[in-house]
Amino acid sequence: MTKRFLSLTLVSLLLIVITAKSFAEEPKQRIVALAPHIVEMLFDIGAGKKIVGTVSYADYPKAALDIPRVGSYHGMQIEKLLALNPDLVIVWKSGNSQSDIDKMHRLGLNVVFSNPKDIDDVATELRYFGKLTGHKEQAETVALAYEQRLKKLRLENINKQPITVFYQLWSEPMMTINGTTWINQLIEVCQGVNVFKSNATPYPKISTENVIVAQPHLMILPDENSDKPQPIINWQKWPEIPAVKNNKFIHVDADLLHRFSTRMLSGVEDMCEKIDQQR
Repeated sequence: MTKRFLSLTLVSLLLIVITAKSFAEEPKQRIVALAPHIVEMLFDIGAGKKIVGTVSYADYPKAALDIPRVGSYHGMQIEKLLALNPDLVIVWKSGNSQSDIDKMHRLGLNVVFSNPKDIDDVATELRYFGKLTGHKEQAETVALAYEQRLKKLRLENINKQPITVFYQLWSEPMMTINGTTWINQLIEVCQGVNVFKSNATPYPKISTENVIVAQPHLMILPDENSDKPQPIINWQKWPEIPAVKNNKFIHVDADLLHRFSTRMLSGVEDMCEKIDQQR
């Protein structure tokens, strides 16, 4: 009797474990994606139709514009998010506020993180999202294509002559990037040498005097679609800067370069070509 009871208990426990595992591995069907790059990746792997909510600045691909908005730069509308009844919320760990994330956890939402730190991480995240959504095969195809294209770009530029650059992330207040940032990695693919690479702050506020001292030979000015375009700096006032003296300026697409997505490589390709023209 005892043996039979133990056997039945073990079988019951096994069934519970198997059921729980199956439920955990079940592809998610109602997804809230809380960053533009997450939306882009999900569409890349064929899971875009599963997105039921996103943020106001997710604008690519065109189909993303039809997705209900549950947040913006100012934070999340948690009540609106809950009303969508998601079975998965993908949060950008360094882009969404910790207070919003904590609230989602307290409400029992199934939260996972997107946290790319390196340009190679795009492929890793594509595969991860493929596993979560049941689109593993398409995710693998997209990830491999991304890795191959990135490798090709690196090889094409590895022997190029280095050139010192200033990346004007914003103009008022003037901001740039240091060596720990995603954008710096992209510049290095093109053999650009960021003159503020060693700054202690990832996105430091600087002055024109700092740029004069740094003496960059090329200015990189990112353009983005925005209701509030950057104020224009008249750099011609400072001809003592080599880039200004020699009129070495290029414009790049911020909407490509500033997102952790596969489209970023198109931005890199364009930037490398423009840097080549100024060497």
